[in-house]
Amino acid sequence: MQQIKKKIQGEQQLLEQALARPLQQKDIDKLRVDLLGKKGIVTELMVQLKTLSVEEKKEVGPLLNQFKQFIEEKLETARISLVSTLATARAQKKQAFDVTAYAPKSLEGHLHPYTQFVEEVEDIFLSMGYEILDGPELETDEHNFTALNIPKDHPARDMYDTFWTDKPNILMRTHTSPVQVSAMKNKPLPLAGIAPGRVYRHEAVDASHDYMFMQCEGVFIDKNVSMAHLFATAQTFLKTLFKKDELDIRIRPGFFPFVEPGVEIDMRCPFCEGGCSVCKRSTWIEVFPGGMIHPNVLRFCGIDPEVYSGFAFGFGLTRLAMLKYNINDIRLLCNGRVKFLEQF
Repeated sequence: MQQIKKKIQGEQQLLEQALARPLQQKDIDKLRVDLLGKKGIVTELMVQLKTLSVEEKKEVGPLLNQFKQFIEEKLETARISLVSTLATARAQKKQAFDVTAYAPKSLEGHLHPYTQFVEEVEDIFLSMGYEILDGPELETDEHNFTALNIPKDHPARDMYDTFWTDKPNILMRTHTSPVQVSAMKNKPLPLAGIAPGRVYRHEAVDASHDYMFMQCEGVFIDKNVSMAHLFATAQTFLKTLFKKDELDIRIRPGFFPFVEPGVEIDMRCPFCEGGCSVCKRSTWIEVFPGGMIHPNVLRFCGIDPEVYSGFAFGFGLTRLAMLKYNINDIRLLCNGRVKFLEQF
């Protein structure tokens, strides 16, 4: 019983000392939880009260109720004082406001359509359990080509118009696949990730090509992975992105040195019925190429292809953004025209 009395006296002194200091609302809330919460001091003393005799309870019970009332009154007084202090400070700030000061007209801005689109793509894949991967835009020949089953004498290198630097074997990455290589080397399995980012190719600029554009690579590696998983991933992503339960798409064989077998998933061109410059007069636009990761690529990254398998895919973020927003010229995304950007 004496121990409970001493505890009440000690906590009262500690509370008064705490309230004597300048406090914010979060400090008052913390004191309330520490003293009156489910695991607070008062609750703890209530539990101890049950162990006392009837006569002791008659003496200690009122003290405990008074202590609880003391806490509530002190905390409420502190809260009212804080509210009054803040109101006074706001009033003084308003009094010091110079109404004659010049306030220039502020322009409202918004995210660039590229940024909006990339964030939407990332959200879709995050909801599917993928992580976001990142890597340098200046890459080595080994990561950009060799690790992806494209040695120096491979004809597939002719598909890439590469920007080489004046340093040997250093280039501006031609795709974001090198990020996958780094992830396969350094991250534990199973692995599921996408790598959105800028890529560079020495190409002539027209309605559907640019020397710098956005691309996104994806990789999924685990045991017993098949092409069915790739098709399901592509279907889920495209339906969610374009908010359609049915999409006019086709799947056809494709060649990429770092996958075997490879496929290309095409979508019907939304800009024409008989062919245009965007779809190269074919009425179809390639949107989701990919395939099963080549065993040579897995071995290069230290993964046993006899145990693990996986698929990789890559798609042009720029191309999908054009499809989603009905943009028929890639140059509109980077020319800085305010009237064009205001539409988004």
